Amino acid sequence: MSPDESGQDGERRVFTEVELSERKNRLVQSLEERSPDAQRRKGEDSSGAGQGYAQAMKLSTEFVAGVLVGAGLGWLIDKGLGTSPWGLIIFLLLGFCAGVLNLLRSAGVVAEPEDKKRDDGS
Repeated sequence: MSPDESGQDGERRVFTEVELSERKNRLVQSLEERSPDAQRRKGEDSSGAGQGYAQAMKLSTEFVAGVLVGAGLGWLIDKGLGTSPWGLIIFLLLGFCAGVLNLLRSAGVVAEPEDKKRDDGS
């Protein structure tokens, strides 16, 4: 028997409903604090999900912008020079490649060009 359960004479102590409820609440709180999910929640900032969403929006915008600019330039060249549909096809592919390259640079997978680094004073 633990000291909490026995009285001073060695008799069993009878707990009231309130005491049992308090002990249960303390036990549940202690178990929740020690659970792996609680440990992860403590380590994360509440803005973690928002930052991930912002990063996803930035990367998708980088890609879509490259494709749209390429398609727009190809369409303008086709209209001006009458080379339809070859300007659109070529510049759409170039825009796709530029979008992928911008996406990789923003994600940090591909390094910035050397001449840009020198201009920044790095």
